Amino acid sequence: MTVEALSQAFIDELASFVGEQNLLTSTADCIAYGYDNSKLQAMPQAVILADGTEQLEKVVALCYAHRIPLIARGRGTGTTGATVPTQGGIVLSFERMNRILEIDADNRIARVQPGVLNQTLQDELARQGFFWPPDPTSAANCTIGGNLAYNSAGPRAVKYGTPRENTLALTAIDGSGKKFSTGVKTTKGVVGYDLTRLLIGSEGTLAIITEATLKLTPLAPEKRTMQARFDSVNAAAEAVSAIMSQPETPCALEIMDEAAINMVRQYSDLGLDDNIKAILMIEVDGNTHSLPQAIEAIECACRNKGLVFFEIANDQETVQRLWKTRKALSPALRNIAPKKINEDVVVPVSRIPELINGLQQIASQYQIQIVNFGHAGNGNIHVNMLLDMENPTHVKNSDACLKAIFELVLKLQGSLSGEHGVGLVKRDYIGMELDQQSLKLMRLIKQQFDPGNILNPGKTLPEP
Repeated sequence: MTVEALSQAFIDELASFVGEQNLLTSTADCIAYGYDNSKLQAMPQAVILADGTEQLEKVVALCYAHRIPLIARGRGTGTTGATVPTQGGIVLSFERMNRILEIDADNRIARVQPGVLNQTLQDELARQGFFWPPDPTSAANCTIGGNLAYNSAGPRAVKYGTPRENTLALTAIDGSGKKFSTGVKTTKGVVGYDLTRLLIGSEGTLAIITEATLKLTPLAPEKRTMQARFDSVNAAAEAVSAIMSQPETPCALEIMDEAAINMVRQYSDLGLDDNIKAILMIEVDGNTHSLPQAIEAIECACRNKGLVFFEIANDQETVQRLWKTRKALSPALRNIAPKKINEDVVVPVSRIPELINGLQQIASQYQIQIVNFGHAGNGNIHVNMLLDMENPTHVKNSDACLKAIFELVLKLQGSLSGEHGVGLVKRDYIGMELDQQSLKLMRLIKQQFDPGNILNPGKTLPEP
């Protein structure tokens, strides 16, 4: 779908709905809303600084009548190009719809607008003894609306689940401009189809979410951090399977492979011995009485033949020291390979060794370094292809290398995306995972929610 220049009459009518101060049309104002963390970029024809549901009903209805694309946007921290306006149209920025509408501690729920920052919500909830489980690494900058759009989770998902498990209800606007509500305000409810879970993860292609009712969890009284170092990734993965078979599920279980550890060694001296080939970062939370038993069980699960070192942090200084290795990785990757491709694939936990070993073979075959780390407890591994676009071999092999990675993941009964979404970057690969009948049904669902195909067109689903 191509879009001609917006007419002055259309701009004037739009301004009458949202106010001239909330409508940006100049190139200088709009350019910052045309890209996300994928490094892809396109120019929107206008940007609306959204202000409320009633206003947006009129905006969507007007765009539907004129077949103008609408792209909902939080803070642009996504990595798959899902908010890039590739077909022009209007970007709906939710930066001003950033209010926490209600925190109901008695019923353990919060109502929020989509522009609320994840960290802002967490800070407010913590004052009342609660948290919302999704905790992406970008929590300080990403919005709740973006978390819902991608079903973004983070380390805590291994124990507490993703946005789909922690969202009770939504208020949204479909592609013709009609408001509707999904879900319930209770933890049980089975009336009708589950539209809440359908919208979460749909990347703004089905409806514009304007309000969310979130399920809260009480903060645990205590939390402990542990680090386990192994002489092979197979030993580390064996420990992961043993940990996940324990009654006490950790609230974080992160893995770094040998390539990731070597990357950290290049960037900073953290005192890691050369025989360390894999590291697990483990956190458990609970009450004072149960925590020692959980720690003992996890330490026992880690004690296989490949364990080299195990440490439990007993103070905050030690916690920071143990996490220092993991936190040094991201800046190392940015400095050494700014053009890296980061894929967040998922495989069954027991097949992590096969994944890592297979990735090492792919890296050797295509002569591209691959660094792996991520959320081992649910098999969600961040696979980083370190590309140098001035290297002819990298330029020639990058597409084939990426396809080989996806083929390996699917062979291991995994999925191509755990929490980063599909957007543009993975759109043309999802036919490798989904059968044609499933894709047909998804396109029919899209047509019912968005009959004019104006909501984030060209994203998530490949063309027939």
